[in-house]
Amino acid sequence: MYQVLYRKYRPKTFEDVCGQTVVVRILKNSIINNKISHAYLFAGPRGTGKTSMAKIFARIVNCENSNNLIPCGNCINCIENTNDVIEIDAASNNGVDEIRELRNKVSLVPTTGKYKIYIIDEVHMLTTGAFNALLKTLEEPPEHVKFILATTEPQKLPATILSRCQRFDFKRISDEDIIKRLEIVCKESNINATKQALNIIAALSEGAMRDALSILERCVQDGANDIDEDKIKELVGIPKLTYVHSISEAIIEYNIDEAMESITKVLDEGKDLNNLLWEIIKYIKDILVYKATNNLQLYSEKELKEIKVLAEASERERLLKIIYELSELENNLKWSSQKTIMFQTGIIKVCIPNSIITGNVQELQNRIEKLESKIDGINLSEMMRSSQNNYIARETKNIA
Repeated sequence: MYQVLYRKYRPKTFEDVCGQTVVVRILKNSIINNKISHAYLFAGPRGTGKTSMAKIFARIVNCENSNNLIPCGNCINCIENTNDVIEIDAASNNGVDEIRELRNKVSLVPTTGKYKIYIIDEVHMLTTGAFNALLKTLEEPPEHVKFILATTEPQKLPATILSRCQRFDFKRISDEDIIKRLEIVCKESNINATKQALNIIAALSEGAMRDALSILERCVQDGANDIDEDKIKELVGIPKLTYVHSISEAIIEYNIDEAMESITKVLDEGKDLNNLLWEIIKYIKDILVYKATNNLQLYSEKELKEIKVLAEASERERLLKIIYELSELENNLKWSSQKTIMFQTGIIKVCIPNSIITGNVQELQNRIEKLESKIDGINLSEMMRSSQNNYIARETKNIA
């Protein structure tokens, strides 16, 4: 039976866990020293190993013959899904009734293992009533019961729950660790992926190992196990570097026509605007880095020459300004219903020299000042005429 990569290569031991060295070390020591807490909270971004770590921890503490904190794989607690490890998805079982049912069952002793372990995933989805129902049980559970709560949003948990758990924060996995893991998966799965392709997958995954494996699997769904940079970009909708370079060059050279022409070509290929904008921001950033260090990785010799030309043609302040303005455009693009219009006008804006904008503003300011002067002159004349008329009226009255 076929199994997707992120499930097939899910960590089964502490040594398999990627990028969470501190958490692994502390959990290992707690087991060795027999200082296992009654409740743990695993918090961190998606795909960083929270649920996998909870399952590994549960297997080890219940394994009958674990060796050096490695499950034996032969005892009943390792080879079977016993009733001693209960997984609850709080996203779909978030009501008070489900938690009350859990409270009624915690008094039952384990069937085969040493502990009865409850793993509650996405615990932040529980309702207020469910949290209240869980609170007392979480504070003083029976000796044979352990809780492991997992969440991507710990800020949504009540302080009363947080204070009763030993918290571990899972960090985003570094690109280097993701690439190392992908290399192992590719070797075992007979996948031929270039180094550049793995770099792109790691960057796209944004620190989530599960996302990286999902992207890798998408790349081999066509039956071909050869993966290169172009294949990945085609699958995920990333525009070719030639387009990114031409748009960046047009921005730096204040060439609106060239920028619009390149954008039109990208849109005609059906590429995603968000991906395009992100690639432009990264490319401008790389130009800035090259200008500061004269060193860049992940680019070919030809591409480095093109970056060098743009770096020499631009100032650091100008590159920083472009990055800030495009980052602001990226944020605005998320909430816009007219993404294409917003994107094109944003690119046009960064293509307009400051001198022109400043000149237009100065011209408007001068015109405003002239109008204000005229208005002040008109008001002064009216005041003088009014004063003169009042004087004549008073003198005429006195004469009469």
